[in-house]
Amino acid sequence: MKFLQIIDWYIIRKFLGTYVFSILLIISIVVMFDFNEKVARFIEHDAPARAIIFDYYMNFIPYFVNLFSPLFVFIAVIFFTSKLADNSEIIAMLASGMSFRRLVRPYMLCAALIAGMTFYLNSYVIPPANVKRIAFHNQYVKNFKVSYSSHIQLEVDTGVVAYFDHFDLDLKSGNRFSLERFDGKELKSRLTAQRIEWDTAYHWVVKDYMIRNFTGMKETITTGVSLDTTLTITPSDFLISIDDCEQMKTPQLKRFIDRQKQRGVGSIQFFEIEYHKRFSMTFAAFILTIIGVSLSSRKIKGGMGVNIGWGLLLSFSYILFMQITQTFAVSGLVSPFVAAWIPNIVYAFIAGYLYSKAPR
Repeated sequence: MKFLQIIDWYIIRKFLGTYVFSILLIISIVVMFDFNEKVARFIEHDAPARAIIFDYYMNFIPYFVNLFSPLFVFIAVIFFTSKLADNSEIIAMLASGMSFRRLVRPYMLCAALIAGMTFYLNSYVIPPANVKRIAFHNQYVKNFKVSYSSHIQLEVDTGVVAYFDHFDLDLKSGNRFSLERFDGKELKSRLTAQRIEWDTAYHWVVKDYMIRNFTGMKETITTGVSLDTTLTITPSDFLISIDDCEQMKTPQLKRFIDRQKQRGVGSIQFFEIEYHKRFSMTFAAFILTIIGVSLSSRKIKGGMGVNIGWGLLLSFSYILFMQITQTFAVSGLVSPFVAAWIPNIVYAFIAGYLYSKAPR
């Protein structure tokens, strides 16, 4: 017996066709509203038409599609399955001896295809596209790039701690800098400087500096006007913007998180949330597909509209729940891993309950 039969291909075509149609319909509306909102900014900053189309909207569309992919999956399943149920096609399938579990098989295949595509796009395709989209937004709409920070402290190397009172990226310089070297818990040397300038890569220049070296109870002091030094940090390591996490491929994002944790840099919750969300959203396609097919496979009074209403309510509540749990992670109430997976866990129970109540 073939793994995929005619009925499977019929459901797959309906599923994927409705999924693509819902994306095209909603995206066209979203692009229209987004353009209407930003057109004044485009004109004000003389944004070129080519940049608007290719740098912004050609990268905005895949970003938006991937962001709301669970919603599109849910709408597609609810819409076409309700139509099958309303036309008594599901009743005919079950009456012919097909089990509900067998009926769900092509749905799961489509969910697997969409989940794999979502993960690949989220991990390797969309981050480079976001670089262009965010750069355009910062230049022609509103600049969210972080170029200034105060009271910066991080571990440059093992036992080496750097501190900036403040740093300005536009000037490539900071004030009241210190660099402390420890051997275990014992302070070995401390460099302080009134000013520090970033040249390129790991090349820094300290101005009006004083170095205090400690050997037992003995202290040696060295002062100077200017000193070239090498620090294995760049401004991007501590001038962190929320949008930065969306511009990194998944392996790069993981390395960045590990490096920042090692250096003791705070404010990386958004990066951890983004990393775990890329995996949790992959499984969301399966959970919401099961909820959708279980909810809409029964022919009910009120027809398709009732199922679509329930479907939209559940899908929007899922997205809202995901946003709420992210705020918990940012505030430190839960870990980023838990925040990313709580919606899936809760809705997995809902999916299990609805699946048990589905028509047999």
